[in-house]
Amino acid sequence: MLNKVSTKAPNHADKAATAAELDRLIDKLQDLQSVMYAEKKHSLLVILQGMDASGKDSTVKHVFGKINPMGVRVKPFKKPTAEEYAYDFIRRIHKHTPPLGMIHIFNRSHYEDILVPEVHQLLPSDIIKRRYEYINGFENLLVDSGTIILKFYLHISRDEQVRRFSRRLTKPDKYWKYDPADITESKKWDEYMDVYEKIFDRCSPSIPWTIVPADDKWYRNFFIAKRVVKVLEDLNMKYPKGYFDDEEHRLKAEQALEEYKKR
Repeated sequence: MLNKVSTKAPNHADKAATAAELDRLIDKLQDLQSVMYAEKKHSLLVILQGMDASGKDSTVKHVFGKINPMGVRVKPFKKPTAEEYAYDFIRRIHKHTPPLGMIHIFNRSHYEDILVPEVHQLLPSDIIKRRYEYINGFENLLVDSGTIILKFYLHISRDEQVRRFSRRLTKPDKYWKYDPADITESKKWDEYMDVYEKIFDRCSPSIPWTIVPADDKWYRNFFIAKRVVKVLEDLNMKYPKGYFDDEEHRLKAEQALEEYKKR
């Protein structure tokens, strides 16, 4: 499936017009996050997966960077620590899921605990098979508890990945991102694609993956922002009634303020 999905922006997409629309979407996303935070009936979990250099960090910055920091959290998942290995694989994930009213973004996620073991054959196949089932149950639990889950796979080409790796070697502000292990992992590109195909097919059919053309950063950001805004708009969220929604309370407050001004 992935080899049939373009990694580039559609030919009809206009970069300038898309950038203007992205600005509008981000303004709308700020408003929706504010209502979600106040209403506290839903939460949003955004899962970002993709090969190295696919743009996960950049997506967080350009799509979610302007949201009120009181209402959003970002959690990157690296290789598990020794302590994390001592527990079940979902424990380190579950404690970072969003409470009602919040947006949490996972930069990588529990899906790494299928990808890496399967590609590198670190676990028996029957254990990996059960992990698919555990993840489905975990995600369905979150949904039943009021969490909206959006899963994005940032789809880049191998050529684009090579260009981005090259920039990490030539731009001083990108040096810190370079990790020799990235090249080692990328040599297993085909194996990773095969496992991703399984994940798309087997994991939480009711919570589908969205494959994002990610070679063109401007289109990637627009694509994700549009999807997030649409999902939040469909919730029809409203600010909860406040003290001043009661006319008697409002009149008393106005009277008290007038009296205070006279002091």
